[in-house]
Amino acid sequence: MTPPPTAAPAPPAPVLVDPPSTSDPGTGRRTHPATGGALVLVGMLLVALNLRAVVTSLGALLDEVRDGLGLSGTMAGLVTTLPTIAFAGLGALTPWLVRRVAPARVLVVAMLALAVGQVLRAATDSAWIFVLTSALALAGIAVANILLPMLVKQHFPHRTGLVTGAYTMALTLGTTVAAASAVPIAHAFGSWRAGLGVWAAMAAVAVLPWVPLALRTRAGARRSTPTAAGTAPVRVRPARTRLGWAMAVYFGAQSLSGYAIMGWLAQLFRDAGYQPESAGLLLAGVTALGVPIALVMPTVAGRMTSLRPLVLGMTTASTLAYLGLALAPHGAALLWIILLAIGQGAFPMILTAIGLRARTAEGTVALSAFAQSTGYVIAALGPLLVGILYEVTGGWTVPIGFLLGALAVQTVAGMAISRPRYVEDE
Repeated sequence: MTPPPTAAPAPPAPVLVDPPSTSDPGTGRRTHPATGGALVLVGMLLVALNLRAVVTSLGALLDEVRDGLGLSGTMAGLVTTLPTIAFAGLGALTPWLVRRVAPARVLVVAMLALAVGQVLRAATDSAWIFVLTSALALAGIAVANILLPMLVKQHFPHRTGLVTGAYTMALTLGTTVAAASAVPIAHAFGSWRAGLGVWAAMAAVAVLPWVPLALRTRAGARRSTPTAAGTAPVRVRPARTRLGWAMAVYFGAQSLSGYAIMGWLAQLFRDAGYQPESAGLLLAGVTALGVPIALVMPTVAGRMTSLRPLVLGMTTASTLAYLGLALAPHGAALLWIILLAIGQGAFPMILTAIGLRARTAEGTVALSAFAQSTGYVIAALGPLLVGILYEVTGGWTVPIGFLLGALAVQTVAGMAISRPRYVEDE
């Protein structure tokens, strides 16, 4: 909604979190040249470091948490499904939040929620409180997931691939470190609680760059000049477009497999005969190998006329990995890890595609919110169904067959988003 005009407004002041020569999504307010680009970039990278640690640290310690809290297989499936549920519900609200509150202020609250949630879930002895406090932590991540592509479009419109690659690499690095070190930390302190709770400190650090940005934004907003009536940007509605739905299905299918892997791959390797530390390291290997892929993929995708070769290449790698995990999980584990990492390159590719398939920052945040929130509804089936199928069948053949089916759906949607077009045009 465009704010009502005010009498004799003061001269506009620079706002750190607004892009030059654009309009703030959905508000109609004119933005001003950014003076905090470096601080914004640092803040984005610190936020990205936190976006999956809360998930992969739990995946590496799932057996210990199940024993410590008395979780059934179905309850464990619910816990591993929580990320997708939270990301779907809270992600859908993010455009509404951004139209009313500056992104920097939203991110301060989001990172505080992440830090507090991680502390509380590590301290409880109740399974249901563990679920609720995990949801609180994940709520902060859900909001940040949507904001990062928008911030790239706003602040770095001519370096979209490079900055997307940088923050995706930071996300992957945080994921890797959490997966690899959660078990050793838990053993060093004698409790799984330490292996989960330690990541709250990293979330608290991510708050720091956004505090001065939030304060400057608040001061600047009081002095900003409203846009003339009738100049508010047209609302973009991806749910009414074929491109929006194709993006959502692709995002959902790749997230389904990604969260199933983060939640259950360590357990699969434990069942195959690996020690808990080794299983955690193999899980970390997927994300570690994903670091260079995350850095390079956005630049490669941004330079390609069609994304079809990338879509088909990642489908092939994932198919071979799933077949290998079903037939020989112990004998060639490193090969399957490499192939899984290549297949998971679908995540940085779809994040890049969100920016490539929208012309404006308003279109980017709308497409990001729709694709991610709807996609995470689809993805929520992954860890939950894998957990149920694993418990019912007592093995991994059926769960992996389910993941292969999801991969087929992902490939079809990937073909639909491959050719260049824009959500504002549909």
